[in-house]
Amino acid sequence: MYFAPPIDYDRVMRLVPYGKLLTVGVIREHFAKASGADFTEPITAGIFVSIVAWASFQRKNDKTPYWRTLKANGELNAKYPGGIEAQKEMLEKEGHTVIQKGRKNIRYYVKDYENALYSL
Repeated sequence: MYFAPPIDYDRVMRLVPYGKLLTVGVIREHFAKASGADFTEPITAGIFVSIVAWASFQRKNDKTPYWRTLKANGELNAKYPGGIEAQKEMLEKEGHTVIQKGRKNIRYYVKDYENALYSL
């Protein structure tokens, strides 16, 4: 098992160009492969992605496009700055369609996110 530090998540999340997307799972697979590990720790991955998002949000310059990193299955991340609404707005500005699923436990996803995945 490999534990990538938050700075490594930031470095990878910065690679994603306008209109492209990543998932936390894709990042974890990339780190596992690069380090020769079987997998990376999923809980710290989620925490570190959130740390990257909040650190970027607090900087005036040199932003990390954290809104382009999604949860599993293309789901938006409510823990990002501004929550779902802010991430949805930024993704739609880049041409993505965000859809709602569920009636009681409502979640939001990027439609056909697989077509926009960035290759690491």
